[in-house]
Amino acid sequence: MKSQTITAQILQTLTTPDQNHFRTVEVPTLTVDLQGIPGGRHYGFARKSGAREPWYPRGMDMRSGRQLSIVSLEDLAAIASNMDLTSIDPGWIGANIVVSGIPDFTLIPWGTRLFCEGGAVLVNEGENAPCRFAGAEIAANFPDREKLDILFPKAAIHLRGIVASVERAGAIAPGPLKVKIPEQKLWTGGTLI
Repeated sequence: MKSQTITAQILQTLTTPDQNHFRTVEVPTLTVDLQGIPGGRHYGFARKSGAREPWYPRGMDMRSGRQLSIVSLEDLAAIASNMDLTSIDPGWIGANIVVSGIPDFTLIPWGTRLFCEGGAVLVNEGENAPCRFAGAEIAANFPDREKLDILFPKAAIHLRGIVASVERAGAIAPGPLKVKIPEQKLWTGGTLI
């Protein structure tokens, strides 16, 4: 498949007011540098390995590809529907950016670049795996419902959004977004399709 460009929208920008927690709150603009969002929970070139990297000992320093979390309005609506909820606030699950207009957003290829009007360029580092911590934040907002923390990881598979790193510093604000999908080849044991 040849490369393509999609025009989409940034609807919201959010950041963590408390580095010890991943809940985010809406802000008018994010200013990012090459380490991510200054003062943000995932700021920096390196991070500690965890359950998502079973090939490394836990707590080992490794390159961070999780500087920002990006979700789509469409995927959030699908998760809410899967959980029989009216909606899910992106701040509950630690999102930094909410986009709209990208089909199957969570499944966009690694290496996809997102060009923001304020100059920032972000690179998709992969799908953000849903976890019970985010589920617990959702559950806290629906005290009359049981086991939402357990339901979220199942309901959000391939819908949780992506993690990204900053390739070019700049500003990120609601408005147009240019998404450059790279050329894709399918590797099948040495044969390109």
